[in-house]
Amino acid sequence: SGGGTSPALGRLTRGPAWRRAVPPLVLLGVLFALPGILDPYSISLAGSALALGLLAVSVTVLTGYAGLPTLGQTAPFAVGAYTTANLALAGWTVGPVQIVLSALAAAVFSALTGPAVIRARGTTVLMITLAIGELTGAVVNQFKSVTGGADGLVGFPATQALWGGEGMTGESDVYRYALVVAAVAVAATLLVLRSPAGKLLTGTRGAEARMRASGHPVGRYLLVAYICAGALAGVGGSLMVTVQQYLSPADAGFEIAAFALLAAVIGGGTSVIGALAGAGLIVLTRDLVASSWPGHGPLLLGVLFVAAVYLLPRGLAGLFAGSGATWRGPGRPGPDERSPSTATPTPPLAGKAAP
Repeated sequence: SGGGTSPALGRLTRGPAWRRAVPPLVLLGVLFALPGILDPYSISLAGSALALGLLAVSVTVLTGYAGLPTLGQTAPFAVGAYTTANLALAGWTVGPVQIVLSALAAAVFSALTGPAVIRARGTTVLMITLAIGELTGAVVNQFKSVTGGADGLVGFPATQALWGGEGMTGESDVYRYALVVAAVAVAATLLVLRSPAGKLLTGTRGAEARMRASGHPVGRYLLVAYICAGALAGVGGSLMVTVQQYLSPADAGFEIAAFALLAAVIGGGTSVIGALAGAGLIVLTRDLVASSWPGHGPLLLGVLFVAAVYLLPRGLAGLFAGSGATWRGPGRPGPDERSPSTATPTPPLAGKAAP
């Protein structure tokens, strides 16, 4: 363990805990109130934004914290989605069961593909994860007995929020269920990222060579992060099926992967809540604004991205920088991103010579 605390990690403890908790609690309250404000179609879009938001959060964990930029998180997303779809068609309609089994299936998938990803860095990671996503899409199109092929799957029984309850048929009920699941998943993600395990992951991204020289099993850290991010993406895929009540290969294709990465970038790169907000902004632009200007959806999304880069260089999380680490994670900026004139030297690790 080091003898000092870096400025990046020091931001985690700055300010009272209640102050850091105010922004997400206010956001949660606003989201719970949406069914009383929006029409059913908009509520359904909000539920889809939550599902895409969890996918964006999983991308943020890998890209912003683990230093593994990815275009392939739609693969575990698809695994989770098709797991829930087939469970529902088989009569397993209890929501928590669908969520847990979908997350488990996505985690197993990530454990199998992870060793090929964590050995690479930078652009090579993007290419490997893109290949995994494309191969998964090809399997989805060919494995018709499970996925329905290009036609997809439709006609699922309504999901039950709890054991013994009625199936959720109204948009408001489905949305509130998705919001509760998303809130629990995001809270668990934030707790892990702020724990010692999260600090080790941030250290791996910022100073991998130093971590290896100190005896840390960097590969193991990255593999665990990749598996956990895959499980989170699987939860998002499960929610997407519950919200949409249909599933097609396009719901887990390259376009969705690009949207997830775009949401993570717009959110700030290392902000969990920012990634959720970025996903909401993308769904709003793609499905509501673009509907008033048919055929110009990609153009509007491009304008959104350029505007976010130029107007919000720190992403949506920069708007809430004063609120602390709830909005801006410890990986921004990382130790390798500070200039030599402003970086604070880290004392040698106990029992080890400084590299």
